[in-house]
Amino acid sequence: MASAIHTRVLIVGSGFSGLGMGIALDADGIDDYLIVEKADEVGGTWRDNTYPGCACDVPTLLYSYSYETRTDWRRLFSGQQEILDYVRDIADKYRLRSRIRFGQRIDRGYWDDAERRWHVHSADGQEYIAQFLVSAVGALHIPNIPDFRGIADFTGATFHSAEWDHQVELTGKRVAVIGTGASAVQFVPEIVGDVAQLLVFQRTPPWVLPRADVEFSPRFKRALRRIPGLRFVLRNALYWGAEVGGFAMNWRPDLLKVLERMGRSQIERQIADPVLRAQVTPDYRAGCKRLLGSDTYYPALADPKTELVTAHIDRITPHGIVTADGVEHAVDVIIYGTGFRVIDSYQNLAIVGRGGVDLAAQWARDGVQAHRGVTVADMPNAFFLLGPNTGLGHNSIIFMIEAQIHYVRQAIRQLKAQGAVALAPRRAAQDRFNAKLQHGLARSVWNTGGCQSWYLDEHGNNRTMWSGFTWQYWLQTRRLNPAEYEFFGPAPSSATRRPPVAKDFPAQTFPTAKSNGKPTPATQ
Repeated sequence: MASAIHTRVLIVGSGFSGLGMGIALDADGIDDYLIVEKADEVGGTWRDNTYPGCACDVPTLLYSYSYETRTDWRRLFSGQQEILDYVRDIADKYRLRSRIRFGQRIDRGYWDDAERRWHVHSADGQEYIAQFLVSAVGALHIPNIPDFRGIADFTGATFHSAEWDHQVELTGKRVAVIGTGASAVQFVPEIVGDVAQLLVFQRTPPWVLPRADVEFSPRFKRALRRIPGLRFVLRNALYWGAEVGGFAMNWRPDLLKVLERMGRSQIERQIADPVLRAQVTPDYRAGCKRLLGSDTYYPALADPKTELVTAHIDRITPHGIVTADGVEHAVDVIIYGTGFRVIDSYQNLAIVGRGGVDLAAQWARDGVQAHRGVTVADMPNAFFLLGPNTGLGHNSIIFMIEAQIHYVRQAIRQLKAQGAVALAPRRAAQDRFNAKLQHGLARSVWNTGGCQSWYLDEHGNNRTMWSGFTWQYWLQTRRLNPAEYEFFGPAPSSATRRPPVAKDFPAQTFPTAKSNGKPTPATQ
């Protein structure tokens, strides 16, 4: 057994959140930190999702760090490989690779009340002891595969879109795609030309809007490089334009009817068959589920080789899929485009905090919630980037990540000001924050739009989305209010180490998933 590794800050995950946190710590002169990563490369979701057509649905001029706004993006909506290259370049430029321990899947951790330290363990038995624990794993990293009857009996190839098996040859095959969410809308048009037959199993049709993607010309790139302030102007124009959508989603869902007209117009232009048109037209308010953009999805569904199946799936057989109407659809390959277990990714965190409080049990009982979406009562010095209720439906999540990183920096600085070594939000402050947040979400399109989505938990509470404009979140995280927190002093010199309160932790339930002159990271 390797000896424990001591560090001041332990960051779990090396995507946008984890790397951004490392850059911020360096900017603050904190060089005693480690980043642990389950895989052998940085990149998070952009490393893992390699399905055909994978691309960002936010303009890349906005989907990037505010202090690393590139001039050489190829397209308005960059593809997976270009974004992954960007993340890799960031890791190299800021010399973060030497801080990363790859191949470390974290599966449990506990806070030692006497030591005022976190003890975190990887699946291979390595122990890390840290004053601060930063979860940068995000929420979209546990693939959701429905528990269909007979799923293990299928004799063909199967895989989830987030774990695309590039060794499986689709050419000339009968391929089933289960799900019509964000990933399916991107990869279905990419594979329809290769397969012999494509069966798309749809439970609920998504709103798919026109996506005006463009390739940036050399002239435009030169302008970005040479004209002072142009990148800033364009980025801010995109940002404030997106915030207009936030107003409709949060307070005036009826205004989203204009998007519905755009969606229906695209259906009418691209699909001639009236039956298929009816099948793909949603019956809920646009924005209730994630809004999608594509100019090629509907033509792919209208392709003669494609059949849209709307009957519910009853079971999987060795050679196909049987629907509730009794029809067996013979297929050679099944691709699951069924999203991620978002709530589970929170509730499965095997962390035991102050006084033996089990985080997963607490969230299962009370609902997934945090203070400012970052800190949690009874979890001292633990920070959750992209934590509960920090998701967005209208703007760039990188903006939220930078705001949260700034809040973590404020917390660490506040400890020095208070002469303390640990802090945790007061339960009353956390409850007030979440009560106000849930009240704000009550009128939002996600709560009132007439659909069932992964934004809501089993009790109908929205534990995923932020309530309001992103600039409001930015304001709320600019300064940490000491009155909202409990502070803990140094551990007594006579304190002896105690064993963890919880002796049995679930295995592998906390997996990881975003020059010398380092600019200080800043939000928009």
